[in-house]
Amino acid sequence: MEVLVLILVVALAAANGANDVPKGVATLAGAGVTKIRTAIMWGTVTTALGCLVSLSLASKMTALFSKGIVSAAPTAAFAAAVLIGTVSWVVLATVLKLPVSTTHALVGSLLGAGSLFAADAVQWNGLLAKVVQPLLLSILVAYAISAVLGVVTRKIVARSARKKAASAEPPVGASATMTATAPAQTDVEPTRAQKAIGIGHWMTSGLASFARGLNDAPKIVAIGSFAMIGGMTTTTLLLAVTVAMALGGIVGGSRIADRLAYSVIKIPHVEGFTANLTTASLVGLGATLGLPMSTTQVSAGAISGIAANDLSRLNKKTVRDLLIAWLCTPPVGAAVAAGAYLLLA
Repeated sequence: MEVLVLILVVALAAANGANDVPKGVATLAGAGVTKIRTAIMWGTVTTALGCLVSLSLASKMTALFSKGIVSAAPTAAFAAAVLIGTVSWVVLATVLKLPVSTTHALVGSLLGAGSLFAADAVQWNGLLAKVVQPLLLSILVAYAISAVLGVVTRKIVARSARKKAASAEPPVGASATMTATAPAQTDVEPTRAQKAIGIGHWMTSGLASFARGLNDAPKIVAIGSFAMIGGMTTTTLLLAVTVAMALGGIVGGSRIADRLAYSVIKIPHVEGFTANLTTASLVGLGATLGLPMSTTQVSAGAISGIAANDLSRLNKKTVRDLLIAWLCTPPVGAAVAAGAYLLLA
């Protein structure tokens, strides 16, 4: 049974990589900064770095998913059932190009299997404050912060462009002949603010991916630590999770990246920067404080926040599909995990 648990941990890490790695870097492709494959590689590297430091910076998250939802001493059958419930939904969603929350799936699976494994040990009282509230509030906060940052940065870029245009005007008294014979400037040099935003877009997308690794790796390691084999330590398990997550992102990440980059909203360069800054800040803060925010929902909320109060910019069909998928995630994970536990126990 311990071998099955390890296989499922690696499978979950790979599925998580395929579904979640693109979420921090999709704006790079959506804004036309780079190709999807390049964005995925950047997201994979920075996610792996986040995973590797997660045990020291996100210990509260590990504790929450080890004992904070189901407090009973786990068994291998329970761990396997939780992993089966989570993996099944995340893989299906990735195939359908639906960016879903691994956190939601894990919580649902823990509750579904936990209700059969040790019903009295399910921490229903703390679930609202520790899990549900952070997950729901993070969407609204991400939307609001992204909207405000978008307005501010657009004004900064516009002001910089006006100053550059004013400095490029011909001096007073210049002859019409001189103006007419001046060489046409076909390539517009980016302003200083635009160059800064360009660099910042790469940096914030990397930070968002780093925060995602910091947020997700401890959850998977916490479940997998229930049944380690062959003298494995938490560190070696984390390394296995990191490698599997990276491979999953490289092999299957383009499906979700394509959906987020092109199907939610048209993403200008400056707004992609603000969306990533919002995602990195909230997810990183949640990971260090032990608040299980969903990178999926924070990223989608931040990208949607680009529209601010102009909701006509959003692709309504895509938003509807995402909402349906999010609502289905916990109950589907719970049902599959409960069924798996009945078979394995």
